[in-house]
This record gives sequence, structure tokens and C-alpha cells, in this order.
Amino acid sequence: MLLLQLELAGWLLVALALAHVIFPRYFDWENELRPLSLINRQMMQVHTFFIALTVGLMGVLCLVAAEELVTTLLGRLICLGLGVFWLVRLGVQLLWYSPALWRGKPFETVMHVVFIGLWSWLGGLFCFIYFADWDTFCSMG
Repeated sequence: MLLLQLELAGWLLVALALAHVIFPRYFDWENELRPLSLINRQMMQVHTFFIALTVGLMGVLCLVAAEELVTTLLGRLICLGLGVFWLVRLGVQLLWYSPALWRGKPFETVMHVVFIGLWSWLGGLFCFIYFADWDTFCSMG
């Protein structure tokens, strides 16, 4: 069941990475970023690319090395790092973004709630893998 969840996480992370391709058009960056200096405009674009690349590589890692993530010390340490990453992302979702961005807007509200759920699940999944007492957990089945 845990390996299946890692595989699902992998596919969702790859899909999220690929979704970054539509950001410039969806968020109208051609017009929205025009007032920025060239360095700030290009930093926004480059950072978005590297966020997408990082998220995509997290997904690929889950797809090709799920068993190693669960059964090796290095894999569990990687999971701890990924868990912290996604829990910090959850904190940003809850504490940084203004409610004015989603309140009273049905689509944005749904997306806000969906991403709270996704960041919570990812953070919980990866932290569970790290903190689980595997001797006890594996002997239960």
C-alpha cells in the first residue's frame, strides 16, 4: 500500500511539474511581468523552470525508486527531506498567500483546498516513511 502511495505521489508530482508549462499563459505573464526589470522578469521565469524541474525529479524518484525510499536509510533520509519540503510548502499555502486571492472565487477556492490537501498528504506520506518503526510496521502484516 505504501509503495502504491509513492507511485501515486510520483505521478502527481510529474503532472504538477508539467502543469508549470501553462503558467505563463494562464497567469498572463507577458503583460503581468512587463513592468518588472529584465532581471526580475527572467528570475521569475528561471525560478519557475527550476521549481518544475525539482518537482518533476521528485516524482521520477518516487516512480523509479519507491522501494529504496522505504527500505534504505538513505531513502528514508531523502523522505525526511521531502516531507519537510512539502510541510513547509503547506505552511506557505496557509500563512503566506492572502485569502483575497481565493475567497469568493469558486475555482481558486477549490484549488486552494486541493493544494492544502495535496501538500498535507505529501508531507505526511514522506514523514511517515521516515518516522515509522519499520520492524513493528512490517511485522503487523
